[in-house]
Amino acid sequence: MTDPHDTEEPRQGFAEPYVIVSSDCHAGLPTEEYRPYLDARFHRDFDEFLGGRERRREEMTRLGIRNEAFADRWFSDNEEGLRGGWDPARRLKELDGDGVAAEVVFPDADAVDSRTAAPFGVGLGLSGDQDPELGMAGAQAHNRWLADFVSGNPERHCGVALLPVTGEVDRVVAEIHRAKESGLGALMIPSMWVDKAPYHDRRYDPVWAAAAACAMPVLTHSGAAPRDEYGDHLGIYVSEVTWWPARPLWFLLWSGVFERHPGLRFGVAESGCWWLPNLLWFMDRLYLGAHGGKKLSPFAELKRPPHEYLDRQIFVCATNTKRRELAQRYEIGVDNILWGSDFPHPEGTWPDTRGWLARTFHDIPVAETRRMLGLAAAEVFGFDTTKLAPLARRIGPTPADLGQDPDQRAVEASWARSREAGRHWLTGHDFPTLGVTP
Repeated sequence: MTDPHDTEEPRQGFAEPYVIVSSDCHAGLPTEEYRPYLDARFHRDFDEFLGGRERRREEMTRLGIRNEAFADRWFSDNEEGLRGGWDPARRLKELDGDGVAAEVVFPDADAVDSRTAAPFGVGLGLSGDQDPELGMAGAQAHNRWLADFVSGNPERHCGVALLPVTGEVDRVVAEIHRAKESGLGALMIPSMWVDKAPYHDRRYDPVWAAAAACAMPVLTHSGAAPRDEYGDHLGIYVSEVTWWPARPLWFLLWSGVFERHPGLRFGVAESGCWWLPNLLWFMDRLYLGAHGGKKLSPFAELKRPPHEYLDRQIFVCATNTKRRELAQRYEIGVDNILWGSDFPHPEGTWPDTRGWLARTFHDIPVAETRRMLGLAAAEVFGFDTTKLAPLARRIGPTPADLGQDPDQRAVEASWARSREAGRHWLTGHDFPTLGVTP
């Protein structure tokens, strides 16, 4: 893990624009336009899927997930920009306007009406109970289109292939290699396996090995949840929706997946990172022999404490990162927090990303800001920052644009106590105060 404090900001140049890499953006065709990318034998099933869209939309409205008045205003106010969800030229214009040099591209451009859902619902709602044949067919249709979509400017886009990992292992591994060869750079697996084997099962080892060999990070993303359990109580869904994509992390960690596959990188997207410090504290203490865990058998699958796996292999695409989360960055690890704009979703920072960055990062050290806003993500997803630098000099905001103080020594000093405490359960320092307003 790179220590941002090893590099003096004056040497980099305070006026140098940020190379911003959004670790969480979205793209997808209007659903009916996926037909040419879908194997012909599934066209009849696809017609049935399209026929049920209105019913699904009505159900979303009934459950309170869809706000009719907000939806009408959102589409009216942002009609042209939203075309960037599938129009490459328009997308580049919107990214440039946000100051974003590169992006990681997940499915489902439309998060309001779901009119860009991949065939058979295998986008952000991808779940382990998906019909194996239809699930793989829908995933491959999206992956084929996405490979075409990112091919025009590959230095700016890392396409995330959909991977219904609970299916037949040989087919899943074959799709990893096919996706890699087509130009895609990461893999999204279901957050939920429902009635299939959990991710601690050794049947998935060939999948993790293939992802590591292809240098394709594996991610979960918020979206899937057991909505049928919540009834009309939307607050239950909102309270849990970011828990489900985080859950695979501890299944993989405690079962030794990261130990057996040290080249595997795993990330949790659009679930924030507010939950990670307490989880890491709890897991480390268990492993290191805290009083409450002494009656348990040793954790034989692990050869090192959980925080070492986090720093070596795990990251969080902390979309729309909050001030409270930034205050916890020394517990999480600065390099483990990858910022994302969530373009073009309304819960993200677009189309006011520049203003949002200024309100959020104005008092964060510039060296750390560079890591969280782009350099750490570039390393995880394989972006070439030398190719992005000329573009960033044209479109990227500078530290001054974010209201950051040229006197970086004073800024560093203001965070010294929190940085020194770090992971306080390891350093022995007192638990640090947050130091910022939420």
